[in-house]
Amino acid sequence: MSKPAILALEDGSVFHGTAIGADGVTSGEVVFNTAMTGYQEILTDPSYTRQIVTLTYPHIGNTGINSEDVESDSIAAAGLVIRDLPLLASSFRSEQTLSDYLKSQNVLGIADIDTRRLTRILRDKGAQNGAILAGTDAEGEGAVERALAAAKAFPGLKGMDLAKEVSCKEAYEWSEGEWTLGEGYADTTQGERPYHVVAFDYGVKFNILRMLAARGCRLTVVPAQTPASEVLAMNPDGVFLANGPGDPEPCDYAIKAIQEVLDTDTPVFGICLGHQLLALASGAKTVKMGHGHHGANHPVQDLDTGTVMITSQNHGFAADEATLPANVRATHRSLFDGTLQGIERTDRPAFSFQGHPEASPGPRDVAPLFDRFIAMMQARR
Repeated sequence: MSKPAILALEDGSVFHGTAIGADGVTSGEVVFNTAMTGYQEILTDPSYTRQIVTLTYPHIGNTGINSEDVESDSIAAAGLVIRDLPLLASSFRSEQTLSDYLKSQNVLGIADIDTRRLTRILRDKGAQNGAILAGTDAEGEGAVERALAAAKAFPGLKGMDLAKEVSCKEAYEWSEGEWTLGEGYADTTQGERPYHVVAFDYGVKFNILRMLAARGCRLTVVPAQTPASEVLAMNPDGVFLANGPGDPEPCDYAIKAIQEVLDTDTPVFGICLGHQLLALASGAKTVKMGHGHHGANHPVQDLDTGTVMITSQNHGFAADEATLPANVRATHRSLFDGTLQGIERTDRPAFSFQGHPEASPGPRDVAPLFDRFIAMMQARR
């Protein structure tokens, strides 16, 4: 038997649908993602912490869930909103249905709503604070009022430091390489690993670590609040600044550490939140975007070559190009809205990219950024 669910937005919009995950109440910032595939990677991306994700593609869950296609140890999104959950999940790799996966991790989901209407609201008004009520919480006369109250009670992501919340608690080594059909993930400890990279974990995605490991990096992942002195004491060939959720401006511990690393001329590469933090550490500012960029079809132009890349994106904040100091230059720009997508320090071996080069919408358009990082470490030697 199906259970009712309600999605409410802070502007008063209400959607009635069917619960497809756990029962209860959840709140967060409601965003939309335009990717047609990759719902499992989206759900487990730590950058979606405290966000309720709406998928614009109508049929979600038709290939089920498997234990390999994850970007973290658990679902990070606060909730899932979809149009239709197919009755049958069909894939030779499927181990579990999407609904069972959500229930097993106590994550709420709602289906059977007009996601086109919802997306238009988010597109025109910007990302909205919202709430999902599912099961018995969505029943009764006061259910809509409770949903609206929960939506309006969410404080919003502006000013919210989430990097330290989702980060690992202790440093660890990473050696898992890229995936091959029929073989799974490679063990890179069997090959040469000439470069030692220390990665600040602000909510890192597994595939970023896999792509660095596949290129000969011995990886030490450290908590977000690790002082630069501890990182530099490891004598790294390079430092990586990971992706992550929330507002970059409150992450003063990260900005300070990055500045100290930059002073040593150690090669630095940042992605997503790491890109924004590198910009802040270099003297630029960041801004909260209207509805952000979430999807796997975003065209980005390399300003040096003119090449256009199809990229995967997930961010609600952006580095403000107008505030870049003289020693930082723009390297990439979004062709959707002209926002800054990449920067490079002209006085230090440091660069960053806003999108996710470890994802595969191109499918390999942006992967050369990892090779550039390797080349920087090689040049320093």
